[in-house]
Amino acid sequence: MKFFIDTANLAQIKEAHALGVLDGVTTNPSLMAKEGITGKNSILKHYVDICNLVDGDVSAEVNALDFDGMVKEGEELADLHDQIVVKLPMTKEGVIAAKYFSDKGIKTNVTLVFSAGQALLAAKAGATYVSPFIGRLDDISTDGLALIEEIRLIYDNYGYETQILAASVRHTMHIVNCAKIGADVITGPLSAIHGLLKHPLTDIGLAQFVADFEKGNK
Repeated sequence: MKFFIDTANLAQIKEAHALGVLDGVTTNPSLMAKEGITGKNSILKHYVDICNLVDGDVSAEVNALDFDGMVKEGEELADLHDQIVVKLPMTKEGVIAAKYFSDKGIKTNVTLVFSAGQALLAAKAGATYVSPFIGRLDDISTDGLALIEEIRLIYDNYGYETQILAASVRHTMHIVNCAKIGADVITGPLSAIHGLLKHPLTDIGLAQFVADFEKGNK
């Protein structure tokens, strides 16, 4: 399973990359605004800066809602760097745009997916990634992980190559459960990835090893 980090914060991306497990980055306009990145030129430059920090795919989201606008923005984003994946909304126009970019060999990430039917359409359109938002489903008392299971079954039934990118990952158990189910990718905060490192027995055991070493070597 690939690990992406969902942020526009360069320091966090560097830290995740230094850990040695980072496979890519996802971003969106909200994350850009959170980092104070505003204005078209600044945003485009920031995408390039992110690409220069990592080796894998970097999802860059279009803002347009119409097909022509998505194509114009998406082609401009794709021209920035060969690691850019054009992020499109799960709408009628977004699906049409996904097919357009797929036919041109440009990678896409269809986002804001909340049903298996939507994921099926994205795969039929040739999307590289589909992003079901499991955390947001959990927020409304719906099982986000069950959606991942449904999409996995459908994709396996028909051999779709679209990768399931579990988005809106909130915590460590989301990551572990996505790995059990068979998500191809997770994207979430650095804290969720760091959480995988932690176990109280590891801390206790390490403290004991250190204590025993010091007793025998002083």
